[in-house]
Amino acid sequence: MKSFTELGTAVAAKRRGLGLKQGDVARKAGITPESLSRFERGHMTDLGARKLLSVLAVLGMELQFMERGHAGSLDELRKERGGK
Repeated sequence: MKSFTELGTAVAAKRRGLGLKQGDVARKAGITPESLSRFERGHMTDLGARKLLSVLAVLGMELQFMERGHAGSLDELRKERGGK
């Protein structure tokens, strides 16, 4: 992901994929439903690290950091594409 907007979109997709409502996720993460909604739609430019990590934890997600241009290993690529 290259932007905060893309991260919000990914969070929204994961939440919907889990069948969770914004209000439920927001409550569990300790933020307002309005904040989560604005974040998912790309209208919030600063959610704050603790709040972001709380939302990700509720959804079973985590942040990973890697150097730009890092292509990953062959095993990672296979896993990403659903292969063995």
